[in-house]
Amino acid sequence: IYSQSHLPVLEQDEAVGHAVRAGYMYSGMADVAAITGDSSYIKAIDKIWENIVSKKIYITGGVGARHQGEAFGDNYELPNLTAYNETCAAIANVYLNYRLFLLHGDAKYFDVLERTLYNGLISGVSLDGGRFFYPNPLSCDGKFKFNADQTITRQPWFGCACCPSNISRFIPSLPGYVYAVKDDKVYVNLFLSNRASLKVNKKDVMLEQQTSYPWNGDIRLTVTKGGGQFGMNIRIPGWVRGSVLPSDLYFYADNQKPLYRVSVNGSQVQGELANGYLCVERKWKKGDVVEIHFDTPVRVVKANDKVEADRGRVAVERGPLVYCAEWPDNAFNVSNVILNRHPEFQVVERPDMLHGINEIKTEAQVLSYDASGKLAVKDVKLTLIPYYAWAHRGEGRMDVWLPIEVGAASAKP
Repeated sequence: IYSQSHLPVLEQDEAVGHAVRAGYMYSGMADVAAITGDSSYIKAIDKIWENIVSKKIYITGGVGARHQGEAFGDNYELPNLTAYNETCAAIANVYLNYRLFLLHGDAKYFDVLERTLYNGLISGVSLDGGRFFYPNPLSCDGKFKFNADQTITRQPWFGCACCPSNISRFIPSLPGYVYAVKDDKVYVNLFLSNRASLKVNKKDVMLEQQTSYPWNGDIRLTVTKGGGQFGMNIRIPGWVRGSVLPSDLYFYADNQKPLYRVSVNGSQVQGELANGYLCVERKWKKGDVVEIHFDTPVRVVKANDKVEADRGRVAVERGPLVYCAEWPDNAFNVSNVILNRHPEFQVVERPDMLHGINEIKTEAQVLSYDASGKLAVKDVKLTLIPYYAWAHRGEGRMDVWLPIEVGAASAKP
């Protein structure tokens, strides 16, 4: 099972074994399916993908729950403190979902890709680009280490140095994921400031995006050269449409209903979504401006109750970013905190911190024992930062999944 050789690939229907090797093999299966059109390959890779997104992926897009064998665990086996989530496995997960998008043309694959990219992948490299994580856990007690070579601080190098070289190779390839073209359709899949030259219907088209995404949901896309008759398919992310992932593994546990708007030259576009895309079909010309707006409220997420590690807990997101509570921002043990059943959140811009982030603050309570041994409760202000930016300020506690039920909370010192 370690090397996925337990069954012929066409008989496999579950993600097993070494998560990096698996991701690379599954990407190859998707390529074979696309090149040959072999329905048996398509059926097999679709089943494996379904198993991953519905039972074996972390909210950060990380995969590979087990330290032993750097492997996928059983269905719903998603521990947080001991989560392995190798950086290379996150990159392999991007490769797989990109190829399945090319095969099927559905935005759900980019929903998974984007979640992985902004969370469990870039967490593998420090903000200055010089240090690297091998594993990417969702909880840290400041003590647990996988081994001497894989600590809870990013390292400049490893004895087995696949992760530093892999992420150094991946980051420059990111421009290739932003757009796609098929026949007379342009797909806008990722939102980041860029200029791009595309060939659409054998004509040159240049596009320019201006945005501060993911810090806000406003994107301005301009046709700066060329044009002609074609459809611009704009991905409306799953997190806008009320879907954490294209499965029931995680779900939003609040009453927020984000809205989105798309306009062309100031006129709002109406239309039904097809495979997660809003298609704007028109004869484009130089100077046309598409304005896209996504509401970005702070969201509360719960996991499927079959995920034992997350019972009684919630995670916090904003846009595509998963947040965590880390020790430098909170003058108390973040493992002892319990969130309000109906939390209210404040978003605070911090351009001075961690190369510029948005913090999230909320009222919470901390459990402890007083001098007489009785349980004590103290009101506190809890601060959260984007998960990708953790572990830059020394070793200490961090949690993505925070208690919202008393039974999940701790009162330990």
